[in-house]
Amino acid sequence: MNDQLDLLNRLPLRDNLRGLAPYGAPQLDVPVLLNVNENTHGLPQEVADAIAARVKSAVAGLNRYPDREFTELREALAKYLGHGLSAGNMWAANGSNEVLQQILQAFGGPGRRLLSFPPTYSMYPLLASGTDTEYVTARRGADFGLTADQAAKAVRDTAANIVVLCSPNNPTGTALGLDVVEAVYEAGEASQAIIIVDEAYAEFAHVGTDSALTLLPGRERLIVSRTMSKAFALAGARVGYLAAAPQITDALRLVRLPYHLSAVTQATALAALDHADALLANVEEIKSQRDRIVNELTSLGLQPAPSDSNFVFFGGLKDPHKVWQGLLDAGVLIRDVGIAGHLRVTAGTEAETTAFLDRLRELL
Repeated sequence: MNDQLDLLNRLPLRDNLRGLAPYGAPQLDVPVLLNVNENTHGLPQEVADAIAARVKSAVAGLNRYPDREFTELREALAKYLGHGLSAGNMWAANGSNEVLQQILQAFGGPGRRLLSFPPTYSMYPLLASGTDTEYVTARRGADFGLTADQAAKAVRDTAANIVVLCSPNNPTGTALGLDVVEAVYEAGEASQAIIIVDEAYAEFAHVGTDSALTLLPGRERLIVSRTMSKAFALAGARVGYLAAAPQITDALRLVRLPYHLSAVTQATALAALDHADALLANVEEIKSQRDRIVNELTSLGLQPAPSDSNFVFFGGLKDPHKVWQGLLDAGVLIRDVGIAGHLRVTAGTEAETTAFLDRLRELL
């Protein structure tokens, strides 16, 4: 590895990329994979068949470029989200990471800064580096929460050009109140900051947890990003999207690569949206297992954070790496996110959840 690093450093790499490590979680071949917040239920057969049929139809035209504007997909996404949105409000790309990258390409760059609130999604600083955008942070509270006053002060103090709020937050699973989003938007008025609310796990939220989609009217600098990787079980298809004012999507057209969404990707996403009800039925089962994990970890004397996502972040561990290794030795892979005393586990199927909890009890 050191030889590889030496060879890399011999190249005329940009200074702000030197010393960085690429994003990645362990990809190990074990029976129970609960480390990257995938939807472990997989696709219902009816949805798999529908996707196969749509893709087969698209294959006939693969000698031609796909619809550059992916109009049918934008219309379907707007219908799925509701809230009075239209195709003009929608944008999509190859995973929500590419959506975020395009936002930074359009609104970030040299001399501009991105503000976020760790612990949060570890891709944000990497996306900032990749677009030569300065990355600045403000800490969350001891309970991993974030108040409107805290967040607004950080926006004013940093004069950030872009602010990203992750809700539900990864890796903690905690959701933000809409008062935080409103306060951040108002605080960003002076610097005309773009405010991104990353709602990758929104479908898993408890009833009563409001989406920032409700705040879009009248806020042209607000963006709500989503993904089809989690609730729609399409992590392998790479489909992310956002909702925002039409002028935001116009800005992203300036930086997107030509024909960036393949015909196969568009066909896959459209078929999944046609069967949203069947896919979201699995979401309810996942939420049930998440709540089961929270309850059982609490009974074991651990401290799970309140979760509105498809995973549980928990503390109270004297030696989290030893627990992580003990689980792995039993064929259960969860995530060590590098936060002292804590680990994170995806809510899987009932059998996968049972395997995790049984082994954890033994280790404790």
